[in-house]
Amino acid sequence: MAASILRLPLRLSSRNTGIMTRNTSLKTSTTSRTTQSRNVVSTSSGAILPKPEKTPFGLIRMTVVVVPFLYVGTLISKNFAALLEEHDIFVPEDDDDDD
Repeated sequence: MAASILRLPLRLSSRNTGIMTRNTSLKTSTTSRTTQSRNVVSTSSGAILPKPEKTPFGLIRMTVVVVPFLYVGTLISKNFAALLEEHDIFVPEDDDDDD
């Protein structure tokens, strides 16, 4: 059910974008607001279409995305652990191992 709810905006926005045919021409002339994906690899005559352009996603871009979210996640978990300990919901026991 959650997946169908997430697909609802896509279905609503794709009503006015036109239907792709085998040779990738649009049946209607409306402007598409969604990201178009190409699921056709050959033309109607049998010629293979060129590869689509690939946007490189380098290590720097990945680092710029991952590091802030890891930092925010650690802040949230640290504050939540302090809240649990403050309300005595989860308090680790201090075991003295004097064997």
